Amino acid sequence: MQRQVNMQNGSMLKTVVSGCNRRLSLTAAPLAKKTFEWDLTDPEQVKLFKEYRPERITPHKRGIELLKTPGINKGMAFSLHERQYFGIHGLLPPAFMTADQQAYRILTKLRQQPDDLARYIQLDSLQDRNEKLYYKIICENVKEMMPIVYTPTVGQACQHFGFIYRNPKGLYVTINDNSISKIYQILCNWPSEDIRAIVVTDGERILGLGDLGCYGIGIPVGKLALYVALAGIQPRWCLPVLIDVGTDNAKLLNDPFYTGLRRKRVRGEEYDTLLDNFMKACTKRFGHDTLIQFEDFGNQNAYRLLDRYQDRYCMFNDDIQGTASVVVAGLLAASRMTKKKLSEKKFVFLGAGGAATGVAEMCVRQMQFEGLHYDEACKRIYLMDIDGLITTNRIRNINLRHIPFAKDMPDTKDLLQVIKDVKPDGLIGASTVKGAFSHDVIKTMAEINKQPIIFALSNPTSKAECTAEEAYKITNGRVLFASGSPFKNVEINGKLYKPGQGNNAYIFPGVALAVILFKVRHIDNKLFLLAARKVADSVSEKNFAVGRIYPKLSEIRELSIQIAIEVANECYKDGTAKLYPEPKDKEKYIRSQVYNVDYDEIISHTWEWPEKDSKHGFPVPVVRRESMDD
Repeated sequence: MQRQVNMQNGSMLKTVVSGCNRRLSLTAAPLAKKTFEWDLTDPEQVKLFKEYRPERITPHKRGIELLKTPGINKGMAFSLHERQYFGIHGLLPPAFMTADQQAYRILTKLRQQPDDLARYIQLDSLQDRNEKLYYKIICENVKEMMPIVYTPTVGQACQHFGFIYRNPKGLYVTINDNSISKIYQILCNWPSEDIRAIVVTDGERILGLGDLGCYGIGIPVGKLALYVALAGIQPRWCLPVLIDVGTDNAKLLNDPFYTGLRRKRVRGEEYDTLLDNFMKACTKRFGHDTLIQFEDFGNQNAYRLLDRYQDRYCMFNDDIQGTASVVVAGLLAASRMTKKKLSEKKFVFLGAGGAATGVAEMCVRQMQFEGLHYDEACKRIYLMDIDGLITTNRIRNINLRHIPFAKDMPDTKDLLQVIKDVKPDGLIGASTVKGAFSHDVIKTMAEINKQPIIFALSNPTSKAECTAEEAYKITNGRVLFASGSPFKNVEINGKLYKPGQGNNAYIFPGVALAVILFKVRHIDNKLFLLAARKVADSVSEKNFAVGRIYPKLSEIRELSIQIAIEVANECYKDGTAKLYPEPKDKEKYIRSQVYNVDYDEIISHTWEWPEKDSKHGFPVPVVRRESMDD
């Protein structure tokens, strides 16, 4: 006999009974490739299963209110019993559709839209109506959907956010709300009290598009969608936040559709006080183990705020640490191709902002891990900013973090000349200057190296230093290429090359999954280096064969689980993981907690009591009514 049970928030559970042997198999989420089994003949496994399994809770909402709640709405997939039980029978068309049928209808409509922005708007609307269906479509079509829900389309959506605005998403904290008490009240307005992950931006440096002010809310919304789709983090745990301190973008200040404060950016002490109050209010409201991810802050604030809060809160900056991790992952994968360790290579960086500096520093950490001294590792990194090569002549006027990388060389702004002088193994672009990697630059890199490493990482696609087609054709397919935004496949002499995308999505979902589930109180840079190595090790020979130095996007959800296991093991070793007791089987624990895109059975099972306890507890004595004469 076989029966199938769907449990809220959990994976599909299949109970198979055969003779006296009873086993329960835990099938991983849609993108996972592994199947794990619970042996219910083993008392210890039974105890673990009962401890880890998610429990079904019947919703309190009914009728039209239930249909307007995206987290539990199934659309036309409600069964007849559910429709009658919840008072929605007759409120839906009489047809019954499975989740697959509904997904087919949505996908058909999506593919008929005129452009990706229209698809973004349609998906945004779907998320407001039917959360499970939204994530089902993303999870089962990752390669097609990621460019729509995140880069590059999210940048376009942010630029036009006021015009395409439909329903509110996330919370807005402004400079006018600058106290712990006021921010706490705003946080209390959010419908979920169980918040475990916050993504926050002040909108000053959205992708490579600059200051978009309040329109930057699209970035936290998009990042958290990837938390759910690529790591299985529960949507109800996630909160996107926009810190509105104004904008210096004159175009937005004159935009009739602009949704933010119409004032110049507030800076200095008042700005710092607002951020301090925000961090204190978040931890006061949701707890000190709440993960707070900083996203797209301006260069003058990104590193400064990371240094300010990293040792006091459970936080990280994805532009610095996530970007550094994914780039190092690509470089480590490239090292597998070139048979040359990272510590034996030299790199030129075009761009020296927060992201590029973070990559450089993480490269140094990996080189140190491979045995190189810190100073020797720094000598292998050459940084170029808007004023040219960072040299010892400029020490008085450069960022303190750049000083270790300053070179005793002539000042120059000529990238090609630097490449000829340095003869680097790799060229990394984080400049947001389209075409900065010219034909001569790419050709020279190919002359110096048998397999030149060229990463054009600037987002969105319109800001990339070169295209994948240029890199592959000029090097005749020898390049080890990666970009920040997706590029189409390139065919050269009958061979197909599939460019790798150095997307932070390979890193931050898995790190966040571990931090949330295992209550990690401090996020050390070593965790990002750990994640980078895991990503690099996950690149298959099949990927290398088509020129890809990252795993396929469809593999990220499984990869996130593996990263979470590695991070959890490390954090229990160093004492930063606070989930108690430590799960005996971390992989099964993680898989039992991740979000499942299949519709849940939302009516709890009933059970019986002993008959004697289901009746009145005591006999009622007969009371005789005396006559009126008495």
